[in-house]
Amino acid sequence: MSTTPIETGTPGASRYVPIADHGLIGDLRSVALVGIDGTIDWYCCPSFDAPSIFAAILDAERGGCFELAASVPARTKQFYFPDTNVLITRFFTEDGVGEVQDFMPVDGDTAEVERHRLIRRVVCVRGSIPFRTRVAPRFDYGTRTHTVRLEGEVAVFESEELAIGLTSTVPLEIDGPDVHADFKLSQGESAVLALDQISGALALKRCARTEAEMQFNSTVAYWRRWLSASKYRGRWREMVHRSALTLKLLTYAPTGAIVAAPTTSLPEQVGGERNWDYRYMWVRDAAFCVYAMLRLGFTTEAEAFMSFLTEHVSRGDGSPAGPLQIMYGIDGRTDLPERELDHLEGHLGSAPVRVGNAASDQLQLDIYGALIDSIYLYDKWAQPISSDQWDNVCALVDWVCENWDQPDEGIWETRGGRKNFLYSRLMCWVAIERGIRMANRRGLPAELPRWQECRDRIYRRIMSRGWSETRQAFVQCEDSDVLDAAVLMMPMAKFIAPTDPKWLSTLDALTEDLVSDSLVYRYDPEASPDGLRGDEGTFSICSFWYVEAMVRAGRVDEARLAFEKMLTYANHLGLYAEEISHTGEQQGNFPQAFTHLSLISAAFNLDRALG
Repeated sequence: MSTTPIETGTPGASRYVPIADHGLIGDLRSVALVGIDGTIDWYCCPSFDAPSIFAAILDAERGGCFELAASVPARTKQFYFPDTNVLITRFFTEDGVGEVQDFMPVDGDTAEVERHRLIRRVVCVRGSIPFRTRVAPRFDYGTRTHTVRLEGEVAVFESEELAIGLTSTVPLEIDGPDVHADFKLSQGESAVLALDQISGALALKRCARTEAEMQFNSTVAYWRRWLSASKYRGRWREMVHRSALTLKLLTYAPTGAIVAAPTTSLPEQVGGERNWDYRYMWVRDAAFCVYAMLRLGFTTEAEAFMSFLTEHVSRGDGSPAGPLQIMYGIDGRTDLPERELDHLEGHLGSAPVRVGNAASDQLQLDIYGALIDSIYLYDKWAQPISSDQWDNVCALVDWVCENWDQPDEGIWETRGGRKNFLYSRLMCWVAIERGIRMANRRGLPAELPRWQECRDRIYRRIMSRGWSETRQAFVQCEDSDVLDAAVLMMPMAKFIAPTDPKWLSTLDALTEDLVSDSLVYRYDPEASPDGLRGDEGTFSICSFWYVEAMVRAGRVDEARLAFEKMLTYANHLGLYAEEISHTGEQQGNFPQAFTHLSLISAAFNLDRALG
């Protein structure tokens, strides 16, 4: 088979669906993005980090897509079937109303765990509507050619590495490397198109209307049963539960890994180079997710993450980057080489498109605090950790005691050289302090005098060299005057009292420098060069951290207004990308776990403050 990229036309920005105009479906192994126009323009099979089959969101001409829509002018709306991850796209035309029900079956059937299926049910609910579909896979990010053949009502697409079958209840026609169909439905009529992976022992599984109905019902039942375990009963139940459902979709069930986002290279600035592959398990992001899930009462996900740590994350072998990598593959692999796909133009022309992530080799000391804090919370709220797990915690705390004062790349993964970031120092303090708490609470063996002495040294270092008299604020790096929104974690980590005069002064400085209509920038790249060209939007996790910091400072009315404003920046389904542009558009990989977990935490604490 040839590996030449498929050329099908001239790139053009007008053909891109905005990042925010998408919904997400998935089966706890991979996901698909469904545009509000009914087109699936992102899907990797069989896993989150596998090469794409549909990637039109990264190149409208070469990426591949699965179109399914009314073939006459129509208004469209999207919503989730209540309390599920089943997505409905509705088409309103002059002659009727129709809808596409998109889902990936999840029913807990272990016999089918290796089968990856994407089902699209088309229903006419009023009048009559003509529909059209075009299925145009482009295997391996559009680098692999494929054959297509019809076997009755099934189209089989076969490349060198992967084959997929499309079962259809409407007649299909081959059009070059694609298939298409035009059909008309009247009120009460339906059609089904189901895409299946075919490989090894997995033969094609046909999908008639009755089977699609059964799988629809079992998938709805699965999501509702899962969500029923939530203990959240607060004011923002719909948004919190949508965030929980989204975090669950970002979980890779076979290992318990949680991906930072299910996409790659969606730009933080249109036309810029800040485009990264987020389809991996960041220790930091996953650890914060465990906190959010435990808050809501979902202990199974926390247990799965702990199992991932036990099986795949070792204490290391003296690597200069530390015993932990900052990220791992969803299967636990450590080698994540970064490369650029030059044949793809990028979303709205935002090149480069990257797969893999070179930041996996960075030193980011804050991950030790995030990880040990999540283990501490699991031990406190779920079940006591084992003796072997405690030995691992002790080894990590001992390493932090020896290495906390190194410069590193920091939480934001800057590529402008290592610095003495305050946030890294803060989370090293958290790592040791949580270790001490666990040892004291359970009477576990530990070098407590050494740990306590080191913890206190870090505290004094932050208070002396992380505080700027000029700015009257805690700052990004030691002995500097640059602000950074990461310090919003200081009261949340219980390092400083949320009403301490130094903290209130810091909160005021951050509000003046980095906050715009409740939205928070991470830092100012001009004041603190990060090794990359261009600007970025406000960082949504920081916006929710800001809400939580104000709640803890007693500024509850301001916090509530900021939170409500932040909710208006969600997309039509309640989903968030990584950042928000100055015009209110979603930017960066989508949806992002970081944002949704911080929404849950902010809502939980704001609810508690409001009573």
